[in-house]
Amino acid sequence: MNAPQQDIRIGVIGGSGLYEMDALTDREEVRVTTPFGDPSSPYIVGTLNDRRVAFLARHGQGHRLMPSELNFRANIFGFKTLGVDWIVSASAVGSLREEYRPLDIVIPDQFLDRTRGRFSTFFGGGIVAHVGFAHPFCPVLSSIAFDAATGAGARVHRGGTYVCMEGPQFSTLAESRLYRSWGMDVIGMTNLQEAKLAREAEICYTTLALVTDYDCWHEGHDAVTVDMIIATLTENAVTAQQVVASAVARLPVDRECECATALGSAIITRPGLIPSDVKRDLAPIIGKYVKG
Repeated sequence: MNAPQQDIRIGVIGGSGLYEMDALTDREEVRVTTPFGDPSSPYIVGTLNDRRVAFLARHGQGHRLMPSELNFRANIFGFKTLGVDWIVSASAVGSLREEYRPLDIVIPDQFLDRTRGRFSTFFGGGIVAHVGFAHPFCPVLSSIAFDAATGAGARVHRGGTYVCMEGPQFSTLAESRLYRSWGMDVIGMTNLQEAKLAREAEICYTTLALVTDYDCWHEGHDAVTVDMIIATLTENAVTAQQVVASAVARLPVDRECECATALGSAIITRPGLIPSDVKRDLAPIIGKYVKG
């Protein structure tokens, strides 16, 4: 890893349409190698509102990686290695509610998992941990993001359930209607694994869910295309950058949330039985609880 010059405590993940943070200055490219492989792309470390920030393009440079191909473990582990305590994620979503219109921002507080076979834990291979995940988004960071979005003049909604589907295809009409009947709010393909891994890494995590379209349940949106979504994403990205910059300016804050100590009582394996190579590899995550 090429080490940055200053402490970095804030991470930003840019999703579809948000491939860059134009306001970042004093930039440097930082490549991180993890026990789980390489992250989606190098981290772009720079200064934003007098804070050092690490930005990661979720889908890689040029949007080369499908949601199912993302190395979520490497992405979050890399942030942890850099010293990040907070991650603000931006993600394109479809709306499952009439009142959540394209160009709105939703800051969800729950997930429904519809993915299949994705890696969503750092543990295994001789160590077991069970973190609490009843409240998957950091409430403190979510409040900061909501205030930042409000201050930026965005149409923003606080709370709601994000359905994380496998993709890369969009929903069938039957699926979209089912999610609405369940009371779900937005649908996307990426954020659940990030949130689970961030919790295991004791990193505060929240999402700016950028509404690009109504899902196919909506009359007139039953044939969602990439062109339709990209046109909205371009406009969404401008607002998202303003919101992220405002949220970054409000950090750091005291970390008194459950995220900061999520592993404190979660590791169930007796320390003496954890393989030494696992202790070594996971040291950035478990080091304060399990000595090598």
